[in-house]
Amino acid sequence: MNAEFLRRVIVRDLAALREQVLAYESEEDLWVCPDGIPNSAGTLVLHLVGNMQHFIGAQLGNTGYVRDREAEFSARNVPRADRETGIQRAVATVHATFDQLKPSDLEQEFPLELAGCRLTTGLFVTHLATHLAYHLGQIDYHRRVVTKRSEPAGAQSIPALVGK
Repeated sequence: MNAEFLRRVIVRDLAALREQVLAYESEEDLWVCPDGIPNSAGTLVLHLVGNMQHFIGAQLGNTGYVRDREAEFSARNVPRADRETGIQRAVATVHATFDQLKPSDLEQEFPLELAGCRLTTGLFVTHLATHLAYHLGQIDYHRRVVTKRSEPAGAQSIPALVGK
């Protein structure tokens, strides 16, 4: 398991998240919940930032972040600047935490029991990366449905994994 690979994927996808959000021309569109879609893109952004800050920052990086998961799903019309700051802080938290991780840390048990299971840190961080990608795809489709525009935004670039 390679912590640097996990970091690159997560940071790339947080950058794609930022680009997805910026692709909404209207702030109101970000918070729309069309029939059959339980969460707006704005809600998913708050959830993803909270996830990164809680699981990577607080649990692995000892940042002291206190999660309010209920607010992630109930807050509405959070200003663009606050969302942008949240994404930037999540990226900084990922970098700071991964800077201190040793390869052997990924083989250790993750500090929390999750859904009645104990996982290694590496397996759980892999889960977090795929969880981020899953919701990033939902946001992409939400944006296309709500804005009625199919142009791509926030692509998950392969060159971004190698710093190009």
